[in-house]
Amino acid sequence: MSEQVMHQYEGMFLISQSEAVDLGGVVSHIEEILGRAHARIVAMKKWDERRLAYEINKQKRGVYLLVYFVAPAASLAHIERDCNLSERLLRVLVTKADHLTEEEMLSADAREELKVEARLRAERAAERDAREGAGATLGRPEEEEFEGGEQAEGEGGDTVTATAEDEDEE
Repeated sequence: MSEQVMHQYEGMFLISQSEAVDLGGVVSHIEEILGRAHARIVAMKKWDERRLAYEINKQKRGVYLLVYFVAPAASLAHIERDCNLSERLLRVLVTKADHLTEEEMLSADAREELKVEARLRAERAAERDAREGAGATLGRPEEEEFEGGEQAEGEGGDTVTATAEDEDEE
């Protein structure tokens, strides 16, 4: 049985602002991709959030995640293929990081801060949805029935509801 050659890699993952709302989900998605390739994540951190030089998939801003990992040399093609097929990732760049020691990689680990930021983003999104969700609906509004009311079509096909109070005024 031959032993697989393991190399150290540095991966830069670019995600859109809309995917960054579910940052925890994106992080677990990246972990899943690397796990399928039998890679061991050494360190992960949010590198930056910035405006892109040009639009990618109609996105103007993006969040960069930096991941240091150790993986078999043969599995790198599988990692890049999975990343390119993923709809959650805009771009990926993987380079060899054999020039770094594992201690240097571990010093860049900020997974706990990433978890905190993911939780904060999820809370903010939930608050925003609660505020906007109360008044915004798409499509035709549901017809409300009032007690003793009759519905008739008005001009232009609009539904008009007449109540007993309206009849008294006529």
